[in-house]
Amino acid sequence: MQVITTRPHSGPPYPVVVAATLLDRTPRLERRNGLPVHVQIEQWLMEQIIRGELGTGERLPGERTLAAALRVSRMTLRQALDGLARRGVLVRLPGRKGGAFVAEPKIDCDLTGVAGFTEQMRRTHRKAGATVLSARTGPADATIAEALRIPVESPVHEIVRVRDADGTPLALERSWLPADRVRGLLDHPLNGSLYDLLADTFDLAPRTAVEYLEPVLADTADAAALGVTTGTALMQVERTANAQSGMPVEYARDRYRSDKVRLMIRTEVTA
Repeated sequence: MQVITTRPHSGPPYPVVVAATLLDRTPRLERRNGLPVHVQIEQWLMEQIIRGELGTGERLPGERTLAAALRVSRMTLRQALDGLARRGVLVRLPGRKGGAFVAEPKIDCDLTGVAGFTEQMRRTHRKAGATVLSARTGPADATIAEALRIPVESPVHEIVRVRDADGTPLALERSWLPADRVRGLLDHPLNGSLYDLLADTFDLAPRTAVEYLEPVLADTADAAALGVTTGTALMQVERTANAQSGMPVEYARDRYRSDKVRLMIRTEVTA
């Protein structure tokens, strides 16, 4: 089967690659095994992606063609495609140059341990970058003071950075650190790992953290920094990181692009 490659004039940066050979691999669908047909189609397409038969950016054949090859109605096929789109596996675009595209895999960030963004990206074999938007010293408000266990109005270093992986913006970090505990912090380069800087220069490596996750919508500043539209869904991680002694060394609010990052927490059952 022929594979046709072009590039659309608009939409996400997916090349239009028609996965025509997919039609040669359609499965035999069971109608009497209790598993809905659309779920079987979802599972089949997911297997094709996991095995590398369908790659990032490839466009599935048109609904009419694919439904005919599977011997199902277009409504049944749409149920399967909608299910994969909700899971972020497919991106569906309207128009003549649209269709169902295999989405770029999300980056897993494991929040189980106390690892900064740089270490998270290292684990996924990506190069972490940082663009410093602002770095200043100012008075702590009530929320920051409570998190860091310092008096209100105490000086704190506020650092705002965009974190990227291989050049793609993924998160907007806002960190506050007690100035009296990390004197001269802002005199150091801030485009690397703050946690490495805390460990190597101040002997205050974060060892424990309390984190709260909640969905938020990108405001104007978030959107400009991350290259998304205002109102885009983000995942906020509010964190207080503590040194070995239990003393707070950072209070942060990180906002991740939910279209690029998946946050993960490992659990373990102990006797």
